[in-house]
Amino acid sequence: MEAFLVSTGIVALAEMGDKTQLLALILALRFRKPLPIVAGILVATVANHAMAGAVGVWVTTLVGPAVLRWVLGGSFIAMAVWMLIPDKLDDQDSGAGPRLGVFGTTVIAFFLAEMGDKTQIATVMLAAQYGAYAWVVAGTTLGMLLANAPVVWLGERVTRLVPIRIVHLSSALIFLGLGLWALLA
Repeated sequence: MEAFLVSTGIVALAEMGDKTQLLALILALRFRKPLPIVAGILVATVANHAMAGAVGVWVTTLVGPAVLRWVLGGSFIAMAVWMLIPDKLDDQDSGAGPRLGVFGTTVIAFFLAEMGDKTQIATVMLAAQYGAYAWVVAGTTLGMLLANAPVVWLGERVTRLVPIRIVHLSSALIFLGLGLWALLA
């Protein structure tokens, strides 16, 4: 249960102001169909984080506990620094309507946007640390939905209410704490 709760909290915080949250806002403002957008986010996140979690568990079979401890500790500290760098979404809007529908467009856009993203890398690290694949994937997926679904339904009002800089600092401190815990435990 710890793996689930930590994964949910870390990803929900890490996602605040992230490019995929900006993508959720753009999709919501463009298509104004929240249900297929949120469903697309769910499907894309489960697929992406299932792969990331599998990589994390696989890594534990390649390296011993001592090496893994240092890799995870360093990775979490690097994530703390990365959290302090704001994301920007590239202008990908061609002006054309969605060829795959709102759901299909969201699935593909979110899956691709998550590749190499902070939350995908966090999923790899959390799965490696906890070894609880299903709990980590479920937690990171819930964290993504907790951060993105309100943006889809409430649009830009949410982005004005949340102090993104404070959320990023909080996320950085949590990642730093996890890194130090992995190194010192």
